Amino acid sequence: MFGFFKEKIEDFKQTVSNTAKNLVGNVLSNVDQSEEQYSEFALDDIEDTLISADLGVTYASELVDNLRSKKGAKPSELKNYLKEEFKKTLYEAGSTELNFKDGELNIYFITGVNGAGKTTLIAKLAYKFKQEGKKVLVAAGDTFRAAAEEQLNIWSVRAGADIVRRDKADPASVVYEAIQKARNEHYDVILVDTAGRLQNKFNLMEELKKIKTVIDKQAPESLRESILVLDANTGQNGLQQAKVFGECVNLTCAALTKLDGSAKGAIILAIAKEMKLPVKLVGVGEKMEDVKPFNADDFINALFE
Repeated sequence: MFGFFKEKIEDFKQTVSNTAKNLVGNVLSNVDQSEEQYSEFALDDIEDTLISADLGVTYASELVDNLRSKKGAKPSELKNYLKEEFKKTLYEAGSTELNFKDGELNIYFITGVNGAGKTTLIAKLAYKFKQEGKKVLVAAGDTFRAAAEEQLNIWSVRAGADIVRRDKADPASVVYEAIQKARNEHYDVILVDTAGRLQNKFNLMEELKKIKTVIDKQAPESLRESILVLDANTGQNGLQQAKVFGECVNLTCAALTKLDGSAKGAIILAIAKEMKLPVKLVGVGEKMEDVKPFNADDFINALFE
């Protein structure tokens, strides 16, 4: 296992401080912890606060219903209750370690809506892999937005990665070409960019399915992750995006961009709970180095410190 996966966010507490205040801080500040039991008013207030913090209606209701049914549950124990429940949710979603196999071709199929940060995440991943001595190829699968391809090309050059791009070509054919090139020239990593035009949902889904079919036919053993890129600031819209992309692509994990400064990081928990989809990468700044592996324990501890 190489260095990237061993990195930690140096100050996760600072990174998620706004989320911690919006989620944990607001819930605890609205509860009188000296009371011996929860009033219905207090339980309703907890549920409303959790929902407004982007935890989602279903998950928030489940957490509060559990408190209602728990005999002897005390407001003074709310912090520990939430901490353990959130931790369990993240664990049950699966491993947060990005899959990678040394000595083999590793394909990362990257999806998400336009503006979520796919291009910069790809560039940062390319840079990380290059820093570890890997040979990296980017497949520019968003072929109908000339600006997207040009931006990706600039970022790839900056990261030291090679790129396969064919303006206006069928995206699946670009991915096919990238796989052939990677095999012939012994690349370690392919990062596949894709379109994210949700306003034309049917065409987008068909396009993504076609790309997935090419990968499944040409290199099924090499597909390490299908990554959904989400902007941390989208909140509950991120859950809907996960459902849409999950319809046509077998998502394996999510990457959350712009987590630093966002108050809506609880979407990590909502997606883990409803989609059983672990977050494996987080973007915490603008620099090339500012994509980090997600660690569930560090995230939970930072929320509750």
